[in-house]
Amino acid sequence: MDVKVLSSKLVKPSYPAGAPRPDTTEHVPSSVFDRATYNMQMAIIYAFSPPGPSPGAIERGLAAVLGAYRLFAGQVRAGPDDGGAPGVLLNDHGARLVEASVDARLADIAPTKPSPAVLRLHPDLDGDIQEVVQVQLTRFACGSLAVGFTANHAVADGHATSDFLVAWGRAARGLGPSSSPVPVHRPGLFPPRHPPRAEFEHRGVEYCYYRPAPPSPAHAHHPAAAHGGDTRHSVVIHKAHFTKDFVAGLRARASQGRGRPFSRFETILAHVWRAMTRARGLGVDPLQTSTVRISVDGRPRLAAPAGYFGNLVLWAFPRATVGDLLSRPLKHAAQAIHDAVARVDGAYFQSFVDWASSGAVDKEVLQTTAVLKDVLCPDLEVDSWLTFPFYELDFGTGSPTYFMPSYFPTEGMLFLVPSYLGDGSVDAFVPLFEHNLEAFKQCCYSMEE
Repeated sequence: MDVKVLSSKLVKPSYPAGAPRPDTTEHVPSSVFDRATYNMQMAIIYAFSPPGPSPGAIERGLAAVLGAYRLFAGQVRAGPDDGGAPGVLLNDHGARLVEASVDARLADIAPTKPSPAVLRLHPDLDGDIQEVVQVQLTRFACGSLAVGFTANHAVADGHATSDFLVAWGRAARGLGPSSSPVPVHRPGLFPPRHPPRAEFEHRGVEYCYYRPAPPSPAHAHHPAAAHGGDTRHSVVIHKAHFTKDFVAGLRARASQGRGRPFSRFETILAHVWRAMTRARGLGVDPLQTSTVRISVDGRPRLAAPAGYFGNLVLWAFPRATVGDLLSRPLKHAAQAIHDAVARVDGAYFQSFVDWASSGAVDKEVLQTTAVLKDVLCPDLEVDSWLTFPFYELDFGTGSPTYFMPSYFPTEGMLFLVPSYLGDGSVDAFVPLFEHNLEAFKQCCYSMEE
Protein backbone atom coordinates (compact mmCIF):
# COMPACT_ATOMS: atom_id res chain seq x y z
CA MET A 1 0.00 0.00 0.00
CA ASP A 2 1.24 3.44 -0.95
CA VAL A 3 -0.13 5.55 1.91
CA LYS A 4 0.07 9.32 1.49
CA VAL A 5 -0.09 11.32 4.72
CA LEU A 6 -2.17 14.47 4.23
CA SER A 7 -2.11 16.03 7.69
CA SER A 8 -1.15 15.46 11.31
CA LYS A 9 -2.51 17.40 14.25
CA LEU A 10 -3.21 17.27 17.95
CA VAL A 11 -6.88 17.05 18.92
CA LYS A 12 -7.36 18.58 22.34
CA PRO A 13 -10.32 17.80 24.59
CA SER A 14 -13.39 20.02 24.36
CA TYR A 15 -15.77 20.78 27.18
CA PRO A 16 -19.44 21.83 27.29
CA ALA A 17 -20.06 25.54 26.99
CA GLY A 18 -20.04 27.18 30.40
CA ALA A 19 -18.43 24.20 32.13
CA PRO A 20 -15.48 25.05 34.37
CA ARG A 21 -12.09 24.19 32.92
CA PRO A 22 -10.37 21.31 34.73
CA ASP A 23 -7.04 21.45 36.50
CA THR A 24 -4.33 20.72 33.91
CA THR A 25 -1.61 20.21 36.53
CA GLU A 26 -3.22 17.19 38.18
CA HIS A 27 -1.18 13.99 38.13
CA VAL A 28 -3.01 10.66 38.44
CA PRO A 29 -0.64 7.97 39.76
CA SER A 30 -0.69 4.56 38.14
CA SER A 31 -2.58 1.89 40.06
CA VAL A 32 -0.96 -1.39 41.06
CA PHE A 33 -2.69 -2.93 38.03
CA ASP A 34 -1.41 -0.23 35.66
CA ARG A 35 2.14 -0.87 36.86
CA ALA A 36 1.89 -4.63 36.48
CA THR A 37 0.67 -4.69 32.88
CA TYR A 38 2.33 -4.30 29.51
CA ASN A 39 4.00 -1.01 28.64
CA MET A 40 3.13 -1.09 24.96
CA GLN A 41 0.90 0.43 22.32
CA MET A 42 -2.33 -1.55 21.90
CA ALA A 43 -3.23 -1.24 18.21
CA ILE A 44 -6.39 -2.15 16.30
CA ILE A 45 -7.75 -1.59 12.79
CA TYR A 46 -11.32 -0.76 11.75
CA ALA A 47 -12.73 -0.60 8.23
CA PHE A 48 -15.91 1.27 7.25
CA SER A 49 -17.66 0.84 3.90
CA PRO A 50 -18.57 3.86 1.77
CA PRO A 51 -19.97 6.28 2.40
CA GLY A 52 -17.53 6.32 5.27
CA PRO A 53 -17.90 8.68 8.22
CA SER A 54 -16.63 12.20 7.72
CA PRO A 55 -13.26 13.15 9.25
CA GLY A 56 -14.84 16.29 10.67
CA ALA A 57 -17.42 14.34 12.67
CA ILE A 58 -14.76 11.91 13.85
CA GLU A 59 -12.52 14.75 14.99
CA ARG A 60 -15.31 16.60 16.81
CA GLY A 61 -16.34 13.37 18.50
CA LEU A 62 -12.75 12.67 19.51
CA ALA A 63 -12.40 16.11 21.11
CA ALA A 64 -15.66 15.66 23.00
CA VAL A 65 -14.89 12.17 24.28
CA LEU A 66 -11.38 13.21 25.36
CA GLY A 67 -13.07 15.77 27.58
CA ALA A 68 -14.68 12.89 29.47
CA TYR A 69 -11.79 10.41 29.23
CA ARG A 70 -9.03 12.81 30.24
CA LEU A 71 -6.47 10.07 30.89
CA PHE A 72 -6.39 9.50 27.12
CA ALA A 73 -5.79 13.23 26.55
CA GLY A 74 -2.90 13.46 29.01
CA GLN A 75 0.71 12.30 28.93
CA VAL A 76 2.48 9.50 30.75
CA ARG A 77 4.78 11.26 33.19
CA ALA A 78 6.46 10.70 36.54
CA GLY A 79 4.65 12.45 39.36
CA PRO A 80 5.99 15.32 41.47
CA ASP A 81 5.57 13.33 44.69
CA ASP A 82 6.27 9.82 45.95
CA GLY A 83 9.71 9.71 44.37
CA GLY A 84 8.42 10.36 40.87
CA ALA A 85 5.79 7.63 40.80
CA PRO A 86 4.55 6.80 37.27
CA GLY A 87 1.16 8.02 36.14
CA VAL A 88 -0.65 10.34 33.75
CA LEU A 89 -0.40 14.13 33.79
CA LEU A 90 -3.88 15.48 32.97
CA ASN A 91 -2.48 18.40 30.97
CA ASP A 92 -4.96 18.12 28.05
CA HIS A 93 -2.07 17.53 25.66
CA GLY A 94 -4.49 15.80 23.28
CA ALA A 95 -4.52 12.84 20.91
CA ARG A 96 -2.61 12.61 17.63
CA LEU A 97 -4.89 12.56 14.55
CA VAL A 98 -3.37 11.75 11.16
CA GLU A 99 -5.30 11.87 7.87
CA ALA A 100 -4.02 9.85 4.92
CA SER A 101 -5.14 8.49 1.58
CA VAL A 102 -4.53 5.49 -0.65
CA ASP A 103 -5.11 5.68 -4.40
CA ALA A 104 -6.61 2.18 -4.61
CA ARG A 105 -9.70 0.26 -3.59
CA LEU A 106 -9.67 -1.14 -0.06
CA ALA A 107 -10.96 -4.52 -1.25
CA ASP A 108 -8.12 -4.83 -3.76
CA ILE A 109 -5.13 -4.23 -1.52
CA ALA A 110 -6.05 -4.29 2.17
CA PRO A 111 -4.84 -7.42 3.98
CA THR A 112 -7.53 -9.56 5.60
CA LYS A 113 -5.20 -10.56 8.41
CA PRO A 114 -2.43 -8.73 10.29
CA SER A 115 0.76 -8.26 8.28
CA PRO A 116 3.53 -5.64 8.15
CA ALA A 117 1.42 -3.70 5.62
CA VAL A 118 -1.21 -2.77 8.24
CA LEU A 119 1.41 -0.79 10.18
CA ARG A 120 1.05 1.85 7.45
CA LEU A 121 -2.53 2.38 8.63
CA HIS A 122 -1.20 3.74 11.94
CA PRO A 123 0.83 6.85 12.72
CA ASP A 124 4.55 6.21 13.01
CA LEU A 125 5.01 4.32 16.29
CA ASP A 126 8.81 4.47 16.32
CA GLY A 127 10.65 6.79 18.65
CA ASP A 128 9.39 8.72 21.66
CA ILE A 129 5.58 8.72 21.49
CA GLN A 130 4.20 11.73 23.35
CA GLU A 131 0.48 10.96 23.07
CA VAL A 132 -1.43 8.27 24.93
CA VAL A 133 -3.77 7.89 21.92
CA GLN A 134 -2.94 8.04 18.23
CA VAL A 135 -5.44 7.76 15.38
CA GLN A 136 -4.96 7.52 11.61
CA LEU A 137 -7.86 7.97 9.19
CA THR A 138 -6.96 6.47 5.81
CA ARG A 139 -9.40 7.12 2.96
CA PHE A 140 -9.31 4.72 0.00
CA ALA A 141 -10.24 5.52 -3.61
CA CYS A 142 -13.50 3.56 -3.25
CA GLY A 143 -14.61 5.78 -0.36
CA SER A 144 -13.91 3.20 2.33
CA LEU A 145 -12.24 4.41 5.50
CA ALA A 146 -9.69 2.58 7.65
CA VAL A 147 -9.31 3.77 11.23
CA GLY A 148 -6.05 2.79 12.86
CA PHE A 149 -6.26 3.28 16.63
CA THR A 150 -3.47 2.89 19.20
CA ALA A 151 -3.48 3.53 22.93
CA ASN A 152 -0.91 3.05 25.67
CA HIS A 153 -1.79 -0.20 27.44
CA ALA A 154 -0.23 1.08 30.67
CA VAL A 155 -3.09 3.60 30.88
CA ALA A 156 -6.10 1.41 30.07
CA ASP A 157 -6.88 -2.23 29.32
CA GLY A 158 -9.00 -3.65 26.49
CA HIS A 159 -12.25 -3.44 28.44
CA ALA A 160 -11.73 0.25 29.22
CA THR A 161 -10.55 1.05 25.69
CA SER A 162 -13.63 -0.56 24.15
CA ASP A 163 -15.82 1.65 26.39
CA PHE A 164 -13.89 4.69 25.13
CA LEU A 165 -14.39 3.69 21.50
CA VAL A 166 -18.15 3.25 21.90
CA ALA A 167 -18.39 6.64 23.65
CA TRP A 168 -16.32 8.20 20.83
CA GLY A 169 -18.82 6.96 18.28
CA ARG A 170 -21.71 8.36 20.28
CA ALA A 171 -20.00 11.74 20.56
CA ALA A 172 -19.34 11.79 16.80
CA ARG A 173 -23.08 11.25 16.27
CA GLY A 174 -23.89 14.16 18.56
CA LEU A 175 -25.28 11.94 21.30
CA GLY A 176 -24.73 12.63 24.97
CA PRO A 177 -23.20 10.23 27.45
CA SER A 178 -26.55 9.41 29.07
CA SER A 179 -26.48 5.72 28.13
CA SER A 180 -22.76 5.30 28.80
CA PRO A 181 -21.28 4.97 32.28
CA VAL A 182 -19.20 7.94 33.40
CA PRO A 183 -15.51 6.94 33.28
CA VAL A 184 -14.19 6.33 36.79
CA HIS A 185 -10.52 6.35 37.70
CA ARG A 186 -9.24 7.65 40.97
CA PRO A 187 -6.40 6.73 43.32
CA GLY A 188 -7.37 4.49 46.19
CA LEU A 189 -10.33 2.90 44.45
CA PHE A 190 -8.98 -0.54 45.38
CA PRO A 191 -7.18 -0.01 48.71
CA PRO A 192 -5.08 -2.63 50.53
CA ARG A 193 -6.39 -4.09 53.74
CA HIS A 194 -4.94 -3.09 57.11
CA PRO A 195 -2.95 -5.01 57.95
CA PRO A 196 -2.22 -6.29 54.44
CA ARG A 197 -2.63 -10.04 53.85
CA ALA A 198 -0.80 -11.48 50.85
CA GLU A 199 -2.48 -14.87 50.91
CA PHE A 200 -1.06 -16.01 47.58
CA GLU A 201 2.40 -16.03 46.03
CA HIS A 202 2.92 -13.21 43.54
CA ARG A 203 6.68 -13.37 43.05
CA GLY A 204 7.30 -15.34 39.92
CA VAL A 205 3.72 -14.74 38.77
CA GLU A 206 3.02 -11.03 38.17
CA TYR A 207 6.57 -9.96 39.09
CA CYS A 208 10.01 -11.53 38.91
CA TYR A 209 13.60 -10.68 39.78
CA TYR A 210 14.95 -10.62 36.24
CA ARG A 211 13.48 -8.81 33.29
CA PRO A 212 13.40 -10.68 29.98
CA ALA A 213 15.22 -9.16 27.02
CA PRO A 214 13.28 -6.34 25.30
CA PRO A 215 11.54 -7.10 21.99
CA SER A 216 12.76 -6.03 18.59
CA PRO A 217 11.12 -3.07 16.80
CA ALA A 218 7.61 -3.71 15.50
CA HIS A 219 8.64 -3.82 11.84
CA ALA A 220 11.27 -6.50 12.54
CA HIS A 221 9.53 -8.20 15.41
CA HIS A 222 10.29 -11.81 14.52
CA PRO A 223 13.07 -14.29 15.26
CA ALA A 224 14.42 -14.56 11.71
CA ALA A 225 17.44 -12.43 12.55
CA ALA A 226 18.44 -14.87 15.28
CA HIS A 227 18.63 -17.58 12.63
CA GLY A 228 20.79 -15.70 10.18
CA GLY A 229 17.74 -14.36 8.34
CA ASP A 230 16.44 -17.85 7.57
CA THR A 231 12.85 -17.27 6.43
CA ARG A 232 11.83 -20.73 7.67
CA HIS A 233 11.90 -19.20 11.14
CA SER A 234 9.90 -16.06 10.31
CA VAL A 235 6.56 -15.53 11.99
CA VAL A 236 3.30 -15.29 10.04
CA ILE A 237 -0.16 -14.56 11.43
CA HIS A 238 -2.86 -16.99 10.44
CA LYS A 239 -6.53 -16.08 10.81
CA ALA A 240 -8.41 -19.22 11.81
CA HIS A 241 -12.16 -18.84 11.27
CA PHE A 242 -14.30 -21.07 13.48
CA THR A 243 -17.95 -21.19 12.45
CA LYS A 244 -20.73 -21.17 15.01
CA ASP A 245 -21.49 -24.81 14.23
CA PHE A 246 -17.84 -25.82 14.59
CA VAL A 247 -17.61 -24.10 17.98
CA ALA A 248 -20.86 -25.74 19.10
CA GLY A 249 -19.47 -29.13 18.09
CA LEU A 250 -16.25 -28.49 20.00
CA ARG A 251 -18.18 -27.45 23.11
CA ALA A 252 -20.36 -30.55 22.96
CA ARG A 253 -17.31 -32.80 22.59
CA ALA A 254 -15.35 -31.09 25.38
CA SER A 255 -18.34 -30.92 27.75
CA GLN A 256 -19.54 -34.50 27.33
CA GLY A 257 -20.42 -35.97 30.72
CA ARG A 258 -20.07 -32.57 32.41
CA GLY A 259 -23.08 -30.94 34.06
CA ARG A 260 -22.27 -27.41 32.94
CA PRO A 261 -20.68 -26.99 29.50
CA PHE A 262 -17.36 -25.26 29.08
CA SER A 263 -17.57 -21.70 27.82
CA ARG A 264 -16.93 -20.76 24.22
CA PHE A 265 -13.62 -19.18 25.27
CA GLU A 266 -12.45 -22.21 27.26
CA THR A 267 -13.30 -24.56 24.42
CA ILE A 268 -11.69 -22.58 21.59
CA LEU A 269 -8.54 -21.89 23.60
CA ALA A 270 -8.22 -25.55 24.58
CA HIS A 271 -8.56 -26.54 20.93
CA VAL A 272 -5.97 -24.00 19.71
CA TRP A 273 -3.60 -24.92 22.56
CA ARG A 274 -3.62 -28.56 21.46
CA ALA A 275 -3.36 -27.64 17.77
CA MET A 276 -0.39 -25.35 18.39
CA THR A 277 1.33 -28.04 20.46
CA ARG A 278 0.94 -30.51 17.61
CA ALA A 279 1.90 -28.03 14.86
CA ARG A 280 5.03 -26.98 16.75
CA GLY A 281 6.23 -30.58 16.78
CA LEU A 282 6.62 -30.65 20.55
CA GLY A 283 5.63 -34.30 20.86
CA VAL A 284 9.27 -35.41 20.84
CA ASP A 285 9.41 -34.44 24.54
CA PRO A 286 6.10 -35.50 26.11
CA LEU A 287 7.23 -34.39 29.59
CA GLN A 288 7.81 -30.79 28.50
CA THR A 289 5.37 -28.34 30.12
CA SER A 290 3.32 -25.83 28.14
CA THR A 291 1.73 -22.83 29.89
CA VAL A 292 -0.91 -20.37 28.69
CA ARG A 293 -1.03 -16.80 29.99
CA ILE A 294 -4.68 -15.71 30.15
CA SER A 295 -5.91 -12.21 31.00
CA VAL A 296 -8.53 -12.23 33.78
CA ASP A 297 -10.78 -9.19 34.24
CA GLY A 298 -10.93 -8.05 37.87
CA ARG A 299 -14.03 -5.86 37.48
CA PRO A 300 -16.57 -8.46 38.63
CA ARG A 301 -14.09 -9.92 41.13
CA LEU A 302 -13.46 -6.62 42.93
CA ALA A 303 -16.97 -5.19 42.37
CA ALA A 304 -15.52 -2.31 40.36
CA PRO A 305 -17.90 0.58 39.66
CA ALA A 306 -19.51 0.74 36.22
CA GLY A 307 -17.29 2.69 33.86
CA TYR A 308 -14.04 1.89 35.65
CA PHE A 309 -11.33 3.21 33.34
CA GLY A 310 -7.81 1.91 33.64
CA ASN A 311 -6.19 -1.50 33.96
CA LEU A 312 -7.86 -4.14 36.11
CA VAL A 313 -6.37 -7.37 34.83
CA LEU A 314 -4.28 -10.18 36.31
CA TRP A 315 -3.42 -13.50 34.71
CA ALA A 316 -4.20 -17.17 35.00
CA PHE A 317 -1.57 -19.75 34.02
CA PRO A 318 -2.97 -23.17 33.13
CA ARG A 319 -0.24 -25.74 32.61
CA ALA A 320 -0.11 -29.19 31.04
CA THR A 321 2.53 -31.53 29.73
CA VAL A 322 2.89 -31.91 26.00
CA GLY A 323 2.11 -35.60 26.37
CA ASP A 324 -1.20 -34.91 28.12
CA LEU A 325 -2.20 -32.23 25.59
CA LEU A 326 -1.61 -34.59 22.67
CA SER A 327 -2.88 -37.86 24.12
CA ARG A 328 -5.74 -36.85 26.41
CA PRO A 329 -9.12 -35.58 25.14
CA LEU A 330 -10.08 -31.95 24.58
CA LYS A 331 -11.84 -31.76 27.94
CA HIS A 332 -8.51 -32.20 29.75
CA ALA A 333 -7.13 -28.93 28.30
CA ALA A 334 -10.48 -27.17 28.78
CA GLN A 335 -10.62 -28.23 32.44
CA ALA A 336 -7.07 -26.99 33.04
CA ILE A 337 -8.06 -23.60 31.62
CA HIS A 338 -11.30 -23.48 33.61
CA ASP A 339 -9.59 -24.36 36.91
CA ALA A 340 -6.74 -21.88 36.45
CA VAL A 341 -9.09 -18.98 35.71
CA ALA A 342 -11.32 -19.93 38.66
CA ARG A 343 -8.35 -19.66 41.02
CA VAL A 344 -7.86 -15.99 40.06
CA ASP A 345 -10.87 -14.93 42.12
CA GLY A 346 -11.67 -11.92 44.27
CA ALA A 347 -9.48 -13.17 47.10
CA TYR A 348 -6.54 -13.51 44.71
CA PHE A 349 -7.04 -9.98 43.34
CA GLN A 350 -7.22 -8.54 46.86
CA SER A 351 -4.10 -10.46 47.85
CA PHE A 352 -2.29 -8.90 44.90
CA VAL A 353 -3.48 -5.41 45.89
CA ASP A 354 -2.17 -5.94 49.43
CA TRP A 355 1.17 -7.33 48.28
CA ALA A 356 1.79 -4.84 45.45
CA SER A 357 0.92 -1.92 47.78
CA SER A 358 3.35 -3.11 50.47
CA GLY A 359 6.47 -1.72 48.79
CA ALA A 360 7.87 -5.19 48.06
CA VAL A 361 8.16 -4.50 44.33
CA ASP A 362 10.41 -1.47 44.76
CA LYS A 363 12.30 -2.82 47.77
CA GLU A 364 13.21 -6.06 46.01
CA VAL A 365 13.69 -4.35 42.61
CA LEU A 366 11.18 -6.70 41.01
CA GLN A 367 10.15 -6.43 37.36
CA THR A 368 6.78 -7.15 35.82
CA THR A 369 6.46 -10.42 33.92
CA ALA A 370 4.16 -8.65 31.41
CA VAL A 371 6.90 -8.07 28.83
CA LEU A 372 6.65 -8.75 25.12
CA LYS A 373 8.89 -11.47 23.71
CA ASP A 374 9.59 -12.57 20.17
CA VAL A 375 8.85 -16.25 20.77
CA LEU A 376 6.64 -17.92 23.39
CA CYS A 377 7.09 -21.57 22.34
CA PRO A 378 6.31 -23.94 24.06
CA ASP A 379 3.94 -21.53 25.79
CA LEU A 380 1.04 -19.37 24.62
CA GLU A 381 -0.62 -16.11 25.56
CA VAL A 382 -4.20 -15.18 24.73
CA ASP A 383 -6.14 -11.92 24.63
CA SER A 384 -9.86 -12.59 24.34
CA TRP A 385 -11.96 -9.77 22.92
CA LEU A 386 -15.03 -11.97 22.60
CA THR A 387 -17.10 -9.95 25.06
CA PHE A 388 -15.87 -6.43 24.27
CA PRO A 389 -18.18 -4.14 22.25
CA PHE A 390 -15.58 -3.20 19.62
CA TYR A 391 -18.13 -3.61 16.81
CA GLU A 392 -20.42 -1.03 18.42
CA LEU A 393 -18.18 1.83 17.25
CA ASP A 394 -20.50 3.88 15.01
CA PHE A 395 -19.49 7.34 13.79
CA GLY A 396 -22.84 7.91 12.11
CA THR A 397 -22.72 5.62 9.07
CA GLY A 398 -23.18 2.31 10.84
CA SER A 399 -20.97 -0.27 12.44
CA PRO A 400 -17.61 -1.20 10.92
CA THR A 401 -17.49 -3.86 8.25
CA TYR A 402 -14.26 -5.24 9.63
CA PHE A 403 -12.20 -5.16 12.81
CA MET A 404 -8.94 -6.86 13.74
CA PRO A 405 -5.87 -6.46 15.93
CA SER A 406 -2.92 -4.86 14.25
CA TYR A 407 0.40 -6.57 13.51
CA PHE A 408 1.78 -8.25 16.67
CA PRO A 409 4.11 -10.99 15.36
CA THR A 410 4.96 -12.58 18.71
CA GLU A 411 4.98 -16.31 18.08
CA GLY A 412 2.28 -17.87 20.26
CA MET A 413 0.39 -14.68 21.22
CA LEU A 414 -3.25 -15.25 20.24
CA PHE A 415 -6.20 -12.90 19.80
CA LEU A 416 -9.77 -14.21 19.88
CA VAL A 417 -12.25 -11.84 18.20
CA PRO A 418 -15.94 -12.14 17.23
CA SER A 419 -16.18 -12.55 13.47
CA TYR A 420 -17.27 -9.52 11.48
CA LEU A 421 -19.96 -11.77 9.97
CA GLY A 422 -21.94 -11.32 13.21
CA ASP A 423 -23.25 -14.88 13.13
CA GLY A 424 -21.62 -16.15 16.31
CA SER A 425 -18.47 -17.37 14.61
CA VAL A 426 -15.02 -16.56 15.99
CA ASP A 427 -11.75 -15.49 14.39
CA ALA A 428 -8.51 -16.53 16.07
CA PHE A 429 -5.43 -14.57 15.01
CA VAL A 430 -2.53 -16.98 15.54
CA PRO A 431 1.13 -15.95 15.08
CA LEU A 432 3.32 -18.96 14.40
CA PHE A 433 6.49 -19.92 12.61
CA GLU A 434 6.00 -20.14 8.88
CA HIS A 435 7.28 -23.70 8.77
CA ASN A 436 4.55 -24.71 11.29
CA LEU A 437 1.70 -23.08 9.35
CA GLU A 438 0.57 -25.99 7.18
CA ALA A 439 0.58 -28.40 10.13
CA PHE A 440 -1.52 -25.95 12.13
CA LYS A 441 -4.04 -25.56 9.31
CA GLN A 442 -4.42 -29.31 9.06
CA CYS A 443 -5.31 -29.81 12.74
CA CYS A 444 -7.03 -26.56 13.75
CA TYR A 445 -10.10 -27.27 11.62
CA SER A 446 -10.41 -30.88 12.74
CA MET A 447 -12.39 -32.17 15.71
CA GLU A 448 -10.44 -35.40 15.76
CA GLU A 449 -8.97 -36.14 19.19
